[in-house]
Amino acid sequence: MNISIRKRSIPLYLRILLGMFLGILAGILAIYWGGESFILFWVKPWGRIFIKLLQLVAVPLVFVSLVKGVTGLEDISRFSKIGIKAIIIYLLTTISAITIGLFLVLTIRPGSFVDSTKVHEMQKSYHQVVEEKKSVAQSTREQGPLSFMEDIIPDNIVNAASNNGKMLQVIFFAIFFGVAAISLPKEKTKTVLKLFDSLYDIILAMVDYIIRFAPYGVFALMAAMVVDNAGSLSIFGALAMYTITVMLGLLMLIFLFYPFLVHLFTSIPVKKFIKNMYPVQLLAFTTSSSAATLPLNIETAERNLGISKEITSFVLPVGTTINMDGTSCYQSIAVVFIAQVMGIHLGLMDILSIVLLTTISSIGTPAIPGGSYVILTMVLSSVGIPAEGLALILGVDRPLDMLRTSVNVTGDATVAGIIDRKNK
Repeated sequence: MNISIRKRSIPLYLRILLGMFLGILAGILAIYWGGESFILFWVKPWGRIFIKLLQLVAVPLVFVSLVKGVTGLEDISRFSKIGIKAIIIYLLTTISAITIGLFLVLTIRPGSFVDSTKVHEMQKSYHQVVEEKKSVAQSTREQGPLSFMEDIIPDNIVNAASNNGKMLQVIFFAIFFGVAAISLPKEKTKTVLKLFDSLYDIILAMVDYIIRFAPYGVFALMAAMVVDNAGSLSIFGALAMYTITVMLGLLMLIFLFYPFLVHLFTSIPVKKFIKNMYPVQLLAFTTSSSAATLPLNIETAERNLGISKEITSFVLPVGTTINMDGTSCYQSIAVVFIAQVMGIHLGLMDILSIVLLTTISSIGTPAIPGGSYVILTMVLSSVGIPAEGLALILGVDRPLDMLRTSVNVTGDATVAGIIDRKNK
C-alpha cells in the first residue's frame, strides 16, 4: 500500500514554507501591535499539538518499521554472503555520513550565529532541560563507561514504549523481535507478519493525516518563536548557515566520499561513475523518493556501470530500505543545530546517542513525505532536546530533502559496485 499526500493546488513543501513565512509575519505584526499574548495563548498551543502528534506516532512507527525491515531481509538465507556484506557496508557508510555531518555542524556551529543574549534567554526557558541533562551526565560518570550499553536493554518494554526518551530500548526490542521472527519457519510467523503489514499501512495513514496539518503547526510554532525572540533576527541568519552546512555535508558525500570509495574499492572509473549517476540523481532530486528512483538506479548500475544483475537485484532494493546516508547526515546536523540554537550543551554520551540512534533509525525511516520528521522528533527527545525546535528547520526542509534523496541513491549504487568487485 502506497500512502501519499493528497494532491492539492499547492504542493505540501510550498504550503509548509508559506506557513513558515506567514508565521514569521504574524509574529512580527503581533509584536508591532502588542498582540504577543494572543500568539502565546491562542496560536502557540496549535504548534505544540502538532509536535505532540508527531511524538505520538514515533514509537509505533519505529517499532513496526524496524520489525518489517528486519523480517524483510529473509532473502539473506539465499544470499547470505552478499546480504551480510551489504548490511555491514551500508552501516559503515551511514556511520561515516553521520560523522561527516557531526564534524561540520560542530566545526561551523551554525546555531552560534544566534545572538548570545537570545541564547541566554533560551537557556533560561529550557533551564529544567539543561539541569536534567547535567544530572544524567553526572549519573553516567558515577555508574561507569558501560552504563550506556546497559541502558539500551529494557527491563520492561511497556515502560520503554511509554517514554520517547527511551527509544533506544524500543529499537533494541524491535530488532530482537525481528531476528527471532525470521529464525522461525514461515508458517509459524506469517500471521504475525501480516498483522505488521497492516499496522504499518495504518500508521503511515496516521502520519499522512498529521503531515497535512504541518503547515498550520509550523505557522503556530514560528509565530510563537518570533514573539519569544522579539528584537532579534539573528535566528534567521543561523537558519541560513544551517542550510549551507547541510548542503555542504550532502555535496561532500556525493562528490568526495562516494567517488573515493568507488576509486578505492571498485573497478569502475570515477569519472564514468559520476557521469552515469547524474540522471539517477536528477530523478531522485525531483521525486524525493528512493523507491521511485530504484528502477532507473538498477538499469544504470547494470547497463552503464557493469554491475552484475545478481548484485543489483538484491543490494539496491535492500539499500532503498536501510541505506539512508543523506538522511542520517542531515539528521545529525539538525539535532546539534537545534541544541546550539537553544543553548543546550551536548556531551560525549549525547553525541554517541545521536550516532547510534540515527544509524539504527535510518532503517525505520519510511519512504513517505514527512517520515523523517517523526524520526527526528524521536532523536531530539532521546537526547533531551525539546522537539519544538523542529519548527526551526521545517521551512527549508524540502530542497534539502530533494538533495539528500540524491545522496541516498548514490550511496546505494556505490555499495553495489563495492560488493560486485568483492564477489568477482
